[in-house]
Formats: sequence, structure tokens, C-alpha cells
Amino acid sequence: MTDKRASIQSLVIVVLLGLLVLVFYLAAFNQVNRTSSQDIAADREQTFNWRLVTTWPKGFPGLGTAPENFAELVREMSGGRMNITVYGAGEIVGALEVFDAVSAGSAEMGHGAAYYWKGKVPAAQFFTSIPFGMNAQEYNGWLHHGGGLAMWRDLYEPFNLVPFAGGNTGVQMGGWYNREINSVADLSGLKMRIPGLGGEVLNRAGGTTVNIPGGELYTALKTGVIDATEWVGPYNDLAFGFHEVAEYYYYPGFHEPGASLEFIVNADALATLPSDLRHIVEGAARAINQDMLDEYTASNNAALKELVEVHGVKLRRMPTPVFNHLYQIAQTLYEETAATDAEFARVWESYRNFQQSVQRYHAISEEAYYQQRREAESQ
Repeated sequence: MTDKRASIQSLVIVVLLGLLVLVFYLAAFNQVNRTSSQDIAADREQTFNWRLVTTWPKGFPGLGTAPENFAELVREMSGGRMNITVYGAGEIVGALEVFDAVSAGSAEMGHGAAYYWKGKVPAAQFFTSIPFGMNAQEYNGWLHHGGGLAMWRDLYEPFNLVPFAGGNTGVQMGGWYNREINSVADLSGLKMRIPGLGGEVLNRAGGTTVNIPGGELYTALKTGVIDATEWVGPYNDLAFGFHEVAEYYYYPGFHEPGASLEFIVNADALATLPSDLRHIVEGAARAINQDMLDEYTASNNAALKELVEVHGVKLRRMPTPVFNHLYQIAQTLYEETAATDAEFARVWESYRNFQQSVQRYHAISEEAYYQQRREAESQ
């Protein structure tokens, strides 16, 4: 009996100890749960007020309204917990100072074009557009499902920046000229505003490039500081009034076949956001990226019709020999730059491989359909 009583007592002690441990863990769990709930509640009550600087004139159609639309979308999706004030070029910093301002934390966000920063990161030019490169649809495929975005973020990491695609204008026009281009020889001595790798191609073709912010182009063209300028396409070019100061409008734009814009976010500022707000920023950027392309697709043809039929603009196609000459220069430029810049070479290899791959399918899908549709309409 003594042994049996001792066994029962031992069992009771074990059970009691187990219950004490269970009570302890339940109390600890409840405390953690209460703390977590309190943290979540605190996050839900905290508001964030950011500044977004841009390289565009305030409220400019498409380019300037996209960051405004982004800010409004973030405000609505966050229930007012995140408020972003948008500043146009020159309101806080100059158009070409956006990268440095966001990198330093003077503003939490920026909106611009990556090829403006080629002096800091030559390979960044791939993340706007390159001559004879991918169109918007192809580029977005590479960026979001072909490894492009990861490369972009690697390039910007040393500058304390996180980039997001921030819109696309589609295939651009070849630009406004105050003299006709009938042959390669006509490019010699041409003074043209054309940024990025397109500008380097033109330099090698005998022209001289000038990098001027969009808001100064009208005056530069009018006063003869430049002979020609590219900007975007009819929708934006009509708004700037280029038809008043240039006679010829050329197409297509070899330099930017699918020009992507960027949102850049200061990495430290992004890290302070709760998880849900970080996702809201990313989701809103993806939405605006597509919305801008939709806007240009819907608006360009009506603007072109007005330019030609109302304002008498002389629409010209760039001669094929000139186009082909520029293509050869571009390919040589890429290979030479890749030979001396490892970052450029890494991005160029990924970009080129994706483009070659997607082109094979588009030859029997997009391109074949367009051709068949034109033939059917001509019957």
C-alpha cells in the first residue's frame, strides 16, 4: 500500500506541475498576443507623411499626373494612414536632382526616368529604354518575371534606393526637327536633345546631344539652341506646343521603343513602414505602371490627328538607311560598353536574352496578327 500511495502522490505532483507549466505558457501566450495586438493597433494609428519629388512639370499630362494618381491611390488604400505630397520639377529640387534628393533622404520618394542617372549608374539606362530594345509589354515581362527588377534593385542598393516601375509611354516618336533627315549625312552636326543611350548613338552618328529638362525644350528649340528634340509622343508633344517651333515630326523613335518611368523610394523610409503599407506602395506602383500605358494608348492618336490636321505638322518616316545605320551603331556601343563595365554587361546579357526569346514568339503572335489585320482591313 505504501508503494501504491507513493505512486499516486508522484502522479498528482506531475499533473500539478504540468498544469502549472500550462498556465504559465497560456499566460505568456496571452501577453505576447496582447502585445502583438497592441503593436498592430499602434501601427494602424500611426500616419506617415511623405514628399515625392519629380523630374516633370507639376501636373503635366501622363508623366506629371502619374505620381499624383499614385499618391491618391496610396491614400485611399491606406485609409488615410499614408499621405504623399507631390512636388513638380523645381519646386523643391531641380528636375535632374531627384535621384540625389531621395538617396539622401531629403524626400522619401521620387518619380523620373532611370537613364537620367547614367553618370552614376551606366547600367540604369536599361531601366528606362534602350535603342532598338523591348517595347512596353516585353519590358514589363522581363522586369517582373524575367529577373530585371532584381538587377535594378541591386544597382540602386548602394545609393540607399529601392526602385519600382512607375509607368510606360509605349513606343515613342522620333522627335521634332527643324530640318529634314533624308540620309545619314543629315545627322552630321545635328544638335538634338536626346538622353540616355540614344544620345550616345546619335553622337557616334555625327550629331551633338544636349541634355535639357522637358520644361526648357520649347524655348531651346525656338531660339536655335537645339535643332531637334525628342520628348515622348503626340499626347505630350501637343501639350508642350512643339508644333509651334519645329516643322517636321519624325517616326518611329529608335531610341525609346518602350520608355519606362520609375518610382524610387529611400530605403530607410521604406523600412519604417508597417508591412501592409509597404505592400500598398508596391501594389499602387504596379497599378500606375499599367495605367500610364493605358492613358498614352488612349490619347496619342487623337493628339496626332490634331497635330497633322489642325496644325499642319509635316509627319515624316525616318528613312530606312538612317534607321539601319543607327541600329548598327547601337549594337557596337552595347558590346564596347559591356567590355569595360561588368554591371552593364550583366544587365545587357539578361536584357538581350529575354528580348531575343520574346521576339521569337511575338513574330507569330503580335506581329503576325497586326499584319493579318491590316491585310484584312485593306480588302
